[in-house]
Amino acid sequence: MSKRLTTYRGKTLRELQELSLDEVVEFFPARQRRSLTRPDYWNHERKKLLNKLKKAKQAMDQGRQIVVKTHIRDFVILPEFVGLTVEVYNGQAFSPIEVTFDKIGNYFGEFSHARKVVKHSAPGIGATRSSMFVPLK
Repeated sequence: MSKRLTTYRGKTLRELQELSLDEVVEFFPARQRRSLTRPDYWNHERKKLLNKLKKAKQAMDQGRQIVVKTHIRDFVILPEFVGLTVEVYNGQAFSPIEVTFDKIGNYFGEFSHARKVVKHSAPGIGATRSSMFVPLK
């Protein structure tokens, strides 16, 4: 039984990492392609985050683990960052994201949920007309 290779649009991780940024962008879906090719996408904050992620990748290659914290939720995950841990702010706390091969081409914000799951229990006082006449214990 042969081991199945994981590919992203026909390219393995090693092949994607060897490509330049402009060549990798061609493999992404239209929304990510449009974001990455806009001139205002690479502003000061994103360039700073990109440099931090590259430094963390170099440190990971040397055997050290560096966690990068960011507030930028609309940053596209690139193939060169596979294996890094990024903590993304969700409005309340930083949630850690382990960048894997499956997450390439998605945004950081997709993995750091900003809203809690709504869990309803019993109706409260004043929720319905009949609950106004329920005696309080």
